[in-house]
Amino acid sequence: MTRQIVLDTETTGLSAEDGDRIIELGCVELFNRKLTGNDLHIYFNPERESHEDALKVHGLTTEFLRDKPKFGVMAQEIVEYLRDAEIIIHNAAFDVGFLNKEFERAGLPPLRECAGEVTDTLAMAKALFPGKRNSLDALCDRFGVDRSNRTFHGAKLDAQLLADVYINLTRGQDALLIDVASDEPQQGQVTTIDLRQFQLPVLTASEQELAIHEEVLLQLDKASNGKTLFRQVGAENVAII
Repeated sequence: MTRQIVLDTETTGLSAEDGDRIIELGCVELFNRKLTGNDLHIYFNPERESHEDALKVHGLTTEFLRDKPKFGVMAQEIVEYLRDAEIIIHNAAFDVGFLNKEFERAGLPPLRECAGEVTDTLAMAKALFPGKRNSLDALCDRFGVDRSNRTFHGAKLDAQLLADVYINLTRGQDALLIDVASDEPQQGQVTTIDLRQFQLPVLTASEQELAIHEEVLLQLDKASNGKTLFRQVGAENVAII
């Protein structure tokens, strides 16, 4: 039983080392590969302006973020939420670099010391689809994941989309269902179904279908010079009878 957190961030720019900050964190929890609804979504006041190009991507203005908490205030809560979980990120180096810098500012250890393994879905996609576009948008299109309500990049929405993409990447399962308290059997349980309650129709072959089938058998028999096993077995059964 594995607890997994699908994570995404939005930032003021591209370089944590040059002072860019996280302005949004979106996390979606999976347990036994099902959405639990125990998600985490926080906006932060970065105490700086977003770069123009970044603002075009996420649309989170300084005015909107002004009254939001600073990352340091929420850092310990984030660490506890992520603790011991497998973290799933698209282009993990980018988000992990920003998270580690924010944890450092808050006097906390890096992500690898609180969370479990980090899985990079971009690396997975490149291995599965070499030479193809493997952005989150491209993978959503490839797997038929609906992103019609995605006008701007948003950390929570992108994490939800990535959760669906991850399931498709690893098992090909269809769209995820939120199932917090389900009566469905869990992994390892055996379900018994009484087939006597079903009445299955019996479809018999038509005369034309039987004739076509017999012609195919004759052709196979001819091609093998009369040595087909079904003819030999059939002859033996007739002899026994």
